[in-house]
Amino acid sequence: MPFDPSLLVTFRKRFNDEVICEINEMLFAPDPVDDDDDDRPNKGTLIMDTTCAPANITYPQDINLCNEAREKTEKMVETMHERGNGEKPRLDKQKARGEYLKVAKSKKRSGNVIRKAIKKQLSYIKRNIRYIDNLMGNYDKLSPKQKTELETIKILYEQQKYMIDTRTHSVEDRIVSISQPHVRPIVRGKAKAKTEFGAKVAVSVINGYAFVDNISWDAYNESSDLIPAIEKYRNTYGFYPEAVMVDKLYRNRDNINYCNSKGIRISGPRLGRPKKGEIYDKAQAYIDSGIRNAVEGKFGIGKIAYGLDRVMAKLKETAETSINLSFLAMNLVKSLCDFLKFIILRIKWAF
Repeated sequence: MPFDPSLLVTFRKRFNDEVICEINEMLFAPDPVDDDDDDRPNKGTLIMDTTCAPANITYPQDINLCNEAREKTEKMVETMHERGNGEKPRLDKQKARGEYLKVAKSKKRSGNVIRKAIKKQLSYIKRNIRYIDNLMGNYDKLSPKQKTELETIKILYEQQKYMIDTRTHSVEDRIVSISQPHVRPIVRGKAKAKTEFGAKVAVSVINGYAFVDNISWDAYNESSDLIPAIEKYRNTYGFYPEAVMVDKLYRNRDNINYCNSKGIRISGPRLGRPKKGEIYDKAQAYIDSGIRNAVEGKFGIGKIAYGLDRVMAKLKETAETSINLSFLAMNLVKSLCDFLKFIILRIKWAF
């Protein structure tokens, strides 16, 4: 065959997320300016916002995760056990499966019922892990994928046991997918889904083109991205932006003081209670909200037409590359549309 999967994977690894970002900036941003002249007047507008690119995983439920972990550890035990080398370890597969289905298929299930079901599944997982530890002499029989999943299942077991023992529903670095352990819950508070599971992507829009500033699989406060994005704008264009359009999450005291020190107007009202007689410019606020819609439009187009609504790549590095490729494709389409508009206008002027 002229191509095989390994060759295509090797080719894809040459284009990681950093390379895609460099290509995006090389095509749609001017060359960096080395001049350190701080007297240049501020120009342009920087629009920033953050979204979540959900991963292609089923909605995580603790009972389903425990059942999946149990089934995978059962296969590992069967793979590591050699015929004729003693009696096969007792797994109780049908019994454990029946206990899981009894809860999974019930239409109404209370919290106590779910807790008891999770406890039972955890007991099976604990026993399977003990079998695996006893069969460590046959550890090489496991595939690389199974070895990685085993480490993830051990962490999942400790997390689920901690939540059961402490009667809590949250834990640090919570695993929501065994096949994609890097995915974390991102609380967004949106009407469609309060919590999404994927990468948190910070994006800047300059002159209609979108650039990825940060991709994180952990939840973080996006206000920390504002100052680095402004400094990046200064290094690229040679001057600071005249205005920054952001939502209220970016408007903390440090960011506002920084923007004031650089002569940058940041959208939104002043912090604190309005002073007596203070007039808030509603007309300017309305204009700013319209300008900030550009980044929301990029997110909408990306999720409708460019695959940002569900990232199909499973590996962390591949998913990050896929996200950057989506924004690169959007910028290429916008550049083509601008070029076609220019050609059409020139034809109209000619006639």
